[in-house]
Amino acid sequence: MKIGKAKHLLFGAILLVVVLALPVVSGCAPAAPPKEKIVTYLSLADYTGPIAGLNVPADTGCGDMFKEINETGVDGVKVNFIGVDTRYDVARGVSAYKRYRTEPKLLLVNPVGTPLGKAIAPMASKDKVVSYAPADGEFQAHIGWQFTWGVCYQNAFGATIDFILKDWQAKGKSGTPLIGYICWDSPYGREPLRGGKEYAERFGVKMLPPEFFPTGAPDHTVWLRRLGEGRPDYIFIGGVDPTPSNIMRDAMKLGLKERIQFIDCTFWGPTEAVGVKLHPEATEGCWLNSFYLRGDEAWSHPLATKMVPKYRGASVDEFRKTTPPHYVVGMGWAINYGEALKRALAAVGYDKLDGEAMKTALESLTGIDTTQGLQGPNTYSPTSRQPSDVVRFYAVKAGKEVPLTGWTKVPDCVSLYDWGEK
Repeated sequence: MKIGKAKHLLFGAILLVVVLALPVVSGCAPAAPPKEKIVTYLSLADYTGPIAGLNVPADTGCGDMFKEINETGVDGVKVNFIGVDTRYDVARGVSAYKRYRTEPKLLLVNPVGTPLGKAIAPMASKDKVVSYAPADGEFQAHIGWQFTWGVCYQNAFGATIDFILKDWQAKGKSGTPLIGYICWDSPYGREPLRGGKEYAERFGVKMLPPEFFPTGAPDHTVWLRRLGEGRPDYIFIGGVDPTPSNIMRDAMKLGLKERIQFIDCTFWGPTEAVGVKLHPEATEGCWLNSFYLRGDEAWSHPLATKMVPKYRGASVDEFRKTTPPHYVVGMGWAINYGEALKRALAAVGYDKLDGEAMKTALESLTGIDTTQGLQGPNTYSPTSRQPSDVVRFYAVKAGKEVPLTGWTKVPDCVSLYDWGEK
């Protein structure tokens, strides 16, 4: 009993020492540290598939710009950037969206690729999550929760028709030119013609039957030979670099480049860092349609000269040798997200912040030069899903993307296509 009593007294003494060692709190428990305010941006990306040449540099620019935004935050709120490699596979993309759809304050998802964008749209709309989207006219024809990356493909196609008609007239030629078209056998490859073809017909411009080839085709001579037999004056090409540059390589093999003007009308090539470097002779003279700055205009922009050394640890001159100008497209994604976030927070505050507020905020960017000239002035609105309505034309000259025009307003070709009921 004595031993038990001694143990009891010893335990009591230890307990007293522990209690006395605790901090004195008057009336309440210690205050919890403030909870960090986070919103989420989800990129359903392609880092290893057929459009990696677009998505890797674009998401690099996007991620770097979010780092810049997060240095100070947006009214104390920081952006959580999540990038998932879906390999341009729709099933992987849908699965990834389902996995990450419950991330804290998921305000926007960016499904990179036309098929995935269309597959994700119903789910994201139901969840009231805003989507960035490839530049498909369908998202402009049926206004919803999707906001395109750039000028709709068919509108860019129409601007290219205008550009070649001016070139045709400047060369003193009569009548109208004959145009060929070659691109991937995919929704993206066919999209420019949905309204673009109708626009060409409006001006009496004749088109040869379009040629579509498998996305991974290493050689394009079969399809180019058929186009060449039709004797077109211009050929519109598409795909993500190196595809457009490989088309030019094969066109030169067939002797088509000597008598036909080739034009990339779908934004993604040839680029100095990829196809032009691989096939300098073949790509020389190719025209490029772009909704964003390219070449020296892109890399000398104040944002590029600031961001590249700061986040890539390289000079701009070195970085541009390995990275296409799609880097600045990604910067634009983040900038528009950040500006919309700022407006949404001002309207509803963090606690009530949701997709509805983000959608309304994006629609309020009309007329603002959000990207500081990397693209044209913003045209998002309740009736527009294009972030701008202008493009620039470039040409490959001596290994560089050299400007041919300033910003040029695009026509509305989306409305010329019969989209049917949503």
